[in-house]
Amino acid sequence: MSTRVSAPGPAAATAQPLPVLPVFVLTGPTGAGKTDWAVRLAERAPVEIVSVDSALVYRGLDIGTAKPAAELRARIPHHLIDICDPTESYSAGRFVADALSTIRTIHARRRVPLLVGGTMLYLRALFHGLAELPTGAPELRAELDAHAARLGWPALHAELAKLDPQAAARIATNDRQRIQRALEVCYATGQTISQLQRGTVSPLAGWPLRYWVLAHHDRAVLHERLASRFTAMMAAGFLDEVRTLRDRPDLTPHHPAMRAVGYRQLWAHLDGDYDLTEAVRRGIAATRQLAKRQLTWIRSEKLAQPLDADTAEVSWNRDIIRELVELGL
Repeated sequence: MSTRVSAPGPAAATAQPLPVLPVFVLTGPTGAGKTDWAVRLAERAPVEIVSVDSALVYRGLDIGTAKPAAELRARIPHHLIDICDPTESYSAGRFVADALSTIRTIHARRRVPLLVGGTMLYLRALFHGLAELPTGAPELRAELDAHAARLGWPALHAELAKLDPQAAARIATNDRQRIQRALEVCYATGQTISQLQRGTVSPLAGWPLRYWVLAHHDRAVLHERLASRFTAMMAAGFLDEVRTLRDRPDLTPHHPAMRAVGYRQLWAHLDGDYDLTEAVRRGIAATRQLAKRQLTWIRSEKLAQPLDADTAEVSWNRDIIRELVELGL
């Protein structure tokens, strides 16, 4: 008995490969409403939220980071939240590896990752790549630490500004870790960290990228939102959250997690450095300074499409849903 093999039907003959799915990125200053926009989109569209936030990775940092509630995360997929203990250090390199793995997993489900957050160091690493930098040199770091102990980190920042103005422009004057690393690279290689970073390739190369910046046109509106949000966090138990973290014998104010805005000011209050009113004032001021640094970095980005936080949400949702329908999602 012979076996008859049928010719492929019309559908098989014309089958096309599935389109490459995009990566969506929504960033902006802290307090602009990024998470709320992302959640409302995810309720209507096949997207999953990937956090781009250096504080949300830490377990136990909930109130002061405005972390999405567990119930919401159970209902709408969120990624790269609560993946570290506060005693751990989480780097841009680790974030890139975690983000790329998450993007591939989401794409495999034929859904689209929506990266949401304002940690600009992480976004820079994703958009522009990570340079091959020398490993740390303990003797050089000790020398830099001794120099900073005598003169202060702002003085080393001024030194960096002479050697690598681009790096100094994006690093805060008291950011010990990044100032130290940038100077270390200069002294160890004879090249600036900015020069080395310019020769990198984006880890997102090969994926269609859609990139939006959400912001209020009126800076006063953002400042009012930040103050109101900090006050609401205090009412929700932010001080008790910091007290619980401070009571841990393995955690100190020098851990990167405890350098997060709000946490370091309340920790200092609990250490007796100043009263609670002053801690709140400093926390709000630090939050505004963070927003200012984020906006400065955002203005240097050429790829982003601006979104008005007061008026653009409906059209943004509509355009994305239309695009996803065209992709067959």
